[in-house]
Amino acid sequence: MIPEFQFEGNPENATAMAAYMRQRYQFVGVKTPTRRQQSKALIKLTKKTDPATVLTWIAHFYARQEREYQYLAIDLGVAIVPQLTLSQLHQLVAYIPQKAWWDSVDAWRKVYDGYLKRHPADKSQIFGWFYGQPNFWLRRIAITLQLLEKDTLDTTLLTQAIEADLETDEFFIQKAIGWALRNYSKFNPQWVRQFMATHQLQPLARREGGRYL
Repeated sequence: MIPEFQFEGNPENATAMAAYMRQRYQFVGVKTPTRRQQSKALIKLTKKTDPATVLTWIAHFYARQEREYQYLAIDLGVAIVPQLTLSQLHQLVAYIPQKAWWDSVDAWRKVYDGYLKRHPADKSQIFGWFYGQPNFWLRRIAITLQLLEKDTLDTTLLTQAIEADLETDEFFIQKAIGWALRNYSKFNPQWVRQFMATHQLQPLARREGGRYL
C-alpha cells in the first residue's frame, strides 16, 4: 500500500524554485528544511517496512509531477540503503535518467555512496552500472561515484571514468570531472597534479580540478 502523503507548500516559493531550475519543473514550494520536516514521519516509517515495499513508494513518488516528490523518492532510497540488497540497489539506476538534472542525479549518487560505505567490495560492479553508458547523466555518476572517498578511492576507476569523457563537450560531464579531481586533491594533491599533467583536460575541468592545488 502506498502511504497517502502530500507536501504543503508556499506558492511564492514554488515560483522562485521553478525559476531557479530554469522552468524545467513544477514545484509545490517546499524548501529543503521544511520538506524534510514534513516527510520525517514517512521516512521513519521505512525502518519498519520491507525494502521491497519502499521501492514501490519510490516509484509512486518519483512519477509525481512536482519536483519535491522526486527529492522525497531519493530521500526514501537513502533511508533504506542499510536494508537494500545489491539487486534492489540496481533497480534504482533506472530512475536516474528520468526527469534528470544535476539536482536529482547528484542526490541519487548519495544512495550509492551510502551503500558503498557498507559494501566496499561491490564498488567495481556498481561502477560498471554507470561507466560507458550512453546516457551522460549515468556517466556523471561514474565520475563522481567516489566523490567523498579519500584513502579508499580507487584511482584506476576514477581514471577510467574521466578518460572516457575527456573530449565530451557536455557541461555537466566536464564539471563532474573537475569536481572529482578537486575533491580528491584535498587528500592526494600529488596524484591529481600528475593526472592533470598527463591528460589533456578541457578548460572547465582543468580550472575546477586545480582549484585547490
